[in-house]
Amino acid sequence: MVTQSQPSERMLEDASLVQKYLQEGDEASWNKIHKKYKDSLYMVCLKIIHSREDAEDVLSSTFLKAYKNLDKYSTDFAFSTWIHKIASNTAIDFLRNKKLKGITVQVDSGSNSDDDEERTVTVEIADKAITPDKQLVKEQFYAKLKECIATLKPNYQELLELRFFQEKSYEEIANELGLLSGTLKGQLNRAKEALLIEMKKRGLDTLYLD
Repeated sequence: MVTQSQPSERMLEDASLVQKYLQEGDEASWNKIHKKYKDSLYMVCLKIIHSREDAEDVLSSTFLKAYKNLDKYSTDFAFSTWIHKIASNTAIDFLRNKKLKGITVQVDSGSNSDDDEERTVTVEIADKAITPDKQLVKEQFYAKLKECIATLKPNYQELLELRFFQEKSYEEIANELGLLSGTLKGQLNRAKEALLIEMKKRGLDTLYLD
């Protein structure tokens, strides 16, 4: 007879935080989840992407995806496994979607080659052109996004404007606002989560937000 293993203390704690947030809207519970997993999730993203700034962006996307799919999480399984899977999938998708042009690949000619010199192969990967219809949808989305941002706290508005619309790096935003890197990242994550809540209220798809 196979006996089912009992859930660990960590699993029970995570399940309790998730249920408390879903049922009571307790922001403190979500903040505990964020604090508990942000470092390990960041390392998952960094190992896949090998870029600290891109890993920070993917980490934010991971929490946004987890947040909007939280009601789909089953407490029968470990929350840590669930959210780490989201992080790895988000990082892999980021690499797939990243625009690549003119990649230079150096290939070892090998001992069986007629020449002993290293060969260089340049691979051109064409960008997928966006269609006029998709461009219109995207423009409409960003117009509605600005409406959502306008309902948030002034400091959240400023952060999201700099990141989403001016496309500034974390370092540029931190320098402009006189913030420490860690402080900026925390504030920006909270701003994104507040934006997501407002978007959900309006039934706005988050396709272009990640």
